[in-house]
Amino acid sequence: MSGALSTDASRGHIVGPTDEFELEARRRGYRWIAGLDEAGRGPLAGPVVAAAVILPTRCRLAGVDDSKQVSEPERARLYEVIVQRARGVAVGVATEQEIDHLNILEATRLAMCRALASLTLQADYLLIDAVTLPDLAIPSRSIIKGDTLSISIAAASIVAKVTRDRMMVAYHRAYPEYNFLSHKGYGTEEHLLRLTQHGPCAIHRRTFAPVAQLLCGDGGFSRTGLDEAPRTIP
Repeated sequence: MSGALSTDASRGHIVGPTDEFELEARRRGYRWIAGLDEAGRGPLAGPVVAAAVILPTRCRLAGVDDSKQVSEPERARLYEVIVQRARGVAVGVATEQEIDHLNILEATRLAMCRALASLTLQADYLLIDAVTLPDLAIPSRSIIKGDTLSISIAAASIVAKVTRDRMMVAYHRAYPEYNFLSHKGYGTEEHLLRLTQHGPCAIHRRTFAPVAQLLCGDGGFSRTGLDEAPRTIP
């Protein structure tokens, strides 16, 4: 049943992430299994944030799922539960400048490596959501849609999402004209409208298409915001 979603036989309903991948790794002799996931690959602004979470054996975290399937208030509650119950939790960040310099995949890998390096408990096996980390000596398993299958990856997805959202709330205070509080930097209709009105700011990703198009002169905006240093985050 490895790699498949568990179901409630009486109802035929998917019950969400389990610890099956973690138990399989422990049967192979590994002790400290870290789940890794990221938040923020798709937005037009702000960093990409990765989280690494090591859970205790047979850890039950009711409600933990792919962060996209969990409401914002519930994510905040689960974040506190995960931090309290996990053996290890750490985050890593790659900035918008690093994203532009490296590309989003390599920046995501960089953020994941930084999260792993920040763990106080050294992981000996990794479960990663859809990404490979080829330069690491630690054995790993990349799982497509891992945040819906592995409890450790799902927990990491929530930690990464809550951490990044809080960063974008802080950026909203520095750049209120873009209303990052609402869309967290994703390319919503509102964000695209404000981007056209005000032009990119210092935290916009210059290589992402809507921003790059404006930089090429399609939007006719002032470049002043890009020439300034990032505003202080309160």
